[in-house]
Amino acid sequence: MSFTRRFLGAAVLGASAALTLATAAIAQQDNLRIATQVSGTVNWELTTIAAQGLDKANGFTMVVQDVAAGPAAQIAFQGDQADVIVSDWLWVARMRAEGNDYVFIPYSKAVGALMVRADSPAQALTDMAGKKIGIAGGPVDKSWLILRAYAQSQGFDLQSETEQVFGAPPLIFETALNGETDGAINFWHFNAKAEAAGFRPLMTVSDAALALGLSDQTPLLGYVVKGSFLREHPEIVDGFSKASRAAKEILAVDDTAWDSLRPIMNAKSDAQFEALKAGFRAGIPAPGPVDEASAAKMLEIMANLGGEELMGKTTSLPEGVFIQPGS
Repeated sequence: MSFTRRFLGAAVLGASAALTLATAAIAQQDNLRIATQVSGTVNWELTTIAAQGLDKANGFTMVVQDVAAGPAAQIAFQGDQADVIVSDWLWVARMRAEGNDYVFIPYSKAVGALMVRADSPAQALTDMAGKKIGIAGGPVDKSWLILRAYAQSQGFDLQSETEQVFGAPPLIFETALNGETDGAINFWHFNAKAEAAGFRPLMTVSDAALALGLSDQTPLLGYVVKGSFLREHPEIVDGFSKASRAAKEILAVDDTAWDSLRPIMNAKSDAQFEALKAGFRAGIPAPGPVDEASAAKMLEIMANLGGEELMGKTTSLPEGVFIQPGS
């Protein structure tokens, strides 16, 4: 074989390899890496997006990375190992105030409640005086703080007048079922399971928020992306927002979509399954802009009661926290 022929052959192979690498790079550019705990409720929506092909239909490929919990997702996100995580907008507000260019895409307005047994004599928060309350999420849990703020507005100090037990959500759920606490404040899906087991809401966080002049439509949880990623890949972020909304619209009305999700929902009974389905649907935020005035007022309450442990030095809502689904 002549030198010229060998040279041309090498050139063709090199060009082919370069084309393969370029194609792979283009494919990777369309990937959207989402770091989340796959046992969480957000996976119901992500699974629906994948099952219905809503990512491909909206111009991106979803890649879900399982992480142990929220802090692990935040580490992956901050270390550029993930493009999207799930968190609450208060964390995004704190991060923006501290100089991090993060933005929030609404996902769910589902919030908790103070749950008591159906036969509990308690009819108002004041009836919990001297009682033991189990609280998931720690002393700066947002549901606990909003209920405290409401009680305070009624002249009742919920913190000093009750005994609190803090623990992981499954533990708080079990202690409530076993009667070790007189009431429980937990994440919405555990409250749904508790309701299926014969508990009732003494006061919902939504009712407390409305009484405080807040909007009960403010989505607390959402998807978080970096502003830099939004600017570099606006079409992917827009496509993901549209896919998220499309999945919600399916889950809002299509019971067969839920039947396929049941194996990953950890529902122990038909009653739990129906309660979880109803709770998710109730948490779907309406399309449209977030009420930023209400969000700003909520942040002030959280900063006042949660202090620097929750909000750092953030006392007011920074600009640019929220972007809207499908916008």
